Amino acid sequence: MEFTKQDLQDLKHTQILTQNDKMRKTSKENNIRLYNFGITAYKSHSTGKVTCPFAKDCIKFCYARKGSFIWTNTKKAYEKRYLLTKEIDLFKSKMNEAIKRRKASHIRIHDSGDFYNFAYINIWLQIMRENKNVIFYAYTKSKILFDRLRKIDIPENFTIIYSLGSKNDELINQKKDRHSKIFESETELLKAGYINASKNDLIAISKDSHKIGLIIH
Repeated sequence: MEFTKQDLQDLKHTQILTQNDKMRKTSKENNIRLYNFGITAYKSHSTGKVTCPFAKDCIKFCYARKGSFIWTNTKKAYEKRYLLTKEIDLFKSKMNEAIKRRKASHIRIHDSGDFYNFAYINIWLQIMRENKNVIFYAYTKSKILFDRLRKIDIPENFTIIYSLGSKNDELINQKKDRHSKIFESETELLKAGYINASKNDLIAISKDSHKIGLIIH
């Protein structure tokens, strides 16, 4: 699977920021404009580079490595977006354009893939600072990278949810850090004291609780 720089330059704003059914429903119910940016899950198809470097337990049941995610056209779309992130100036330009064209109010970073290195995180932080009226949020297993940042380095319009099931779960303070955990059922989720974000994406950034639950699918 190979793409040229021209292929990346030709990406349209509708191909960069997308919506799934859950996001469309959340947008309609909350009168917002919620979009997602996703990259290839776990490992690039063209470079072999790992895109989820701190994933552990989730690798065996990752929803982004099955179903519609493995359809040829879908795989190509996610791979193009991953390769776009490697072109720093082009990525920033295309993302800023997509945010403006989509009139996005909320952006979830990564329904697939993760923050694969510190340089990539820094690009996103710059984009967030240039779009202060947009709310960004992300589930991530890359806490070890975010721990290198000072609190003041994190823009106020960015909410981080640390996902359990990583290689460094011990770094997550489950009594304090906003984090997410996967459950087999809603009954199990609620019993453990988590709020269910499986149907409404905005629950992930709700102030009601720092314990975000998701039901496996």
